[in-house]
Parts: sequence; C-alpha cells; structure tokens
Amino acid sequence: MTLSGAEPIRDEILSVERLEELAEAIARHRVSPGRRPELGLLSRTRESGRVLLRCYQTLAAVIDDERATTPAAEWLVDNFHIVEEVLNEIRTDLPRGFYRQLPTLDEGPFAGAPRVLELAWTYVAHTDSRFDAVTLQRVVLAFQRTDALRISELWAVPIALRLALIENLRRLAVEIV
Repeated sequence: MTLSGAEPIRDEILSVERLEELAEAIARHRVSPGRRPELGLLSRTRESGRVLLRCYQTLAAVIDDERATTPAAEWLVDNFHIVEEVLNEIRTDLPRGFYRQLPTLDEGPFAGAPRVLELAWTYVAHTDSRFDAVTLQRVVLAFQRTDALRISELWAVPIALRLALIENLRRLAVEIV
C-alpha cells in the first residue's frame, strides 16, 4: 500500500472480526509525539481533484459523442457533483493547521501520515470501498481497545475515509479512461 501509487486500493475482503484485529494492530504502530504529518497527502488530494476533473471531462465527451462506455464511466459522469462535494468537504474540514495536529505514524508504509489515515485506508482496502456504519464503528472501537484515539482523530475519521475514497476513485477513474 502506497499513498501515491497507481493501483486501486484493494486487498482481501475481510470479516468484521478480522478488520477489528487489523485495527488493534494499527493502534500498536508507533507514533512520534513531536512529528507533524507531511503535507504530501493534502497536495495529492488537490491533484486528485484535478485528475478526476480531467477524467470526468474525457468521459463526458465520450458519452456526448454517443460512443460506447462502461457503467463505471457513466457512474462517474452522473455522480461527479458528489465527487466535487466530497473534495470541497475535505478542503473545508481538514485545514492544514488541523491536519498538522494529528498524531503521526513513525514507521511502516504510512510513516509521516496521520495514524487515522492508515485506519481509514485499511478499512477501504478490505471492504472494497463499501461503507457500513456499524462495521466502521466496530473497527474504531477495536482500535480504541488498544490505544485511545484523540478527539481530533475521532473527528478526522470521516475525513480520512473521504481521503482514501477519493484516492481510490482517482486510481479507478484513470483506469477507466
């Protein structure tokens, strides 16, 4: 798993119990008390917005020309307003100052990123981007059995999910185009 890769964020689909075990393992990852998250993720998200817009424009032109498309391409064109809304929510809800206050991982593939991002990324990867509130609640509670999330991290869980989902959509949209 890399933050700037090209492959979709996908891994083996896991049961809720197995997701809980992974959340507990993530909670044991070392964080640095003085380290601030690197801003690469925020710039990557801005770039993802530009990439998604270009993909949307390309696919919309294909549809306008009445050429053959896929259901996924049609979904992206039909729902692009939702994508734009999510990108705006990320910009509003995750300002740089708040982002820099989140506990930062010191090791592993997410070193330099907020630990809540690894939790969200893992959830997205092992659920094939399917959101279920009960499952997410169980995953967060499992994490907290090992190490309590700060209130700022709890608030950032939905934002981190949006970040991971936008990143995954970017990767999938590029494949579609």
